[in-house]
Amino acid sequence: MSVDGSTVRVGDEVTPLVIDVTATVIVAGAIASRDFMPVHHDPAYAQSQGAPDIFMNILSDTGYCSRFLTDWAGPDAQIRRLAIRLGVPVHPGHTLNYSGRVTAVRESGDETVVAVEFTAIDDLGEHVGGTAELGLPRGAGLPRSPGRLRSPASDRPSSPRSPAGRSCSSRVSARSPRSTTPGSPQRTSTVW
Repeated sequence: MSVDGSTVRVGDEVTPLVIDVTATVIVAGAIASRDFMPVHHDPAYAQSQGAPDIFMNILSDTGYCSRFLTDWAGPDAQIRRLAIRLGVPVHPGHTLNYSGRVTAVRESGDETVVAVEFTAIDDLGEHVGGTAELGLPRGAGLPRSPGRLRSPASDRPSSPRSPAGRSCSSRVSARSPRSTTPGSPQRTSTVW
């Protein structure tokens, strides 16, 4: 179910998201985004470039930031703007802790536009931070957007990561040893 835009207030917390990062998570994200740069899948190459291990790519970060926002806002929300900046790298064995809060709320047509400021902290510090604007439907029990089919089971959240009766927080289990060697910060920005 989507967040009712008419109930959102400045200062509201976004539901946290926790991801235990494994080599599989990093490599799968690189493959899915067609980023074949060896630093995202070859530990020896990453080490030859000065990194302690492989590290997550920016397209995976953009995807996880989007997931963090839509896990909270629901399936009818639309991300209108997303701007992120990378900080320290994230390596296998690290845990990413996403948190955020609503910084502005305004009405626009038949939706509420919500500004959110968020960050994801890993074992080395801030891995990614950013801002976003989401369009949220207003009013409890609003019909779904035109063109979307609704089945009797659609009262459950549509994400397999958010089964009925569970919080939208997610945790992926870790299987890799922790890396404790600090990496150098990466600074970049992407707007989607």
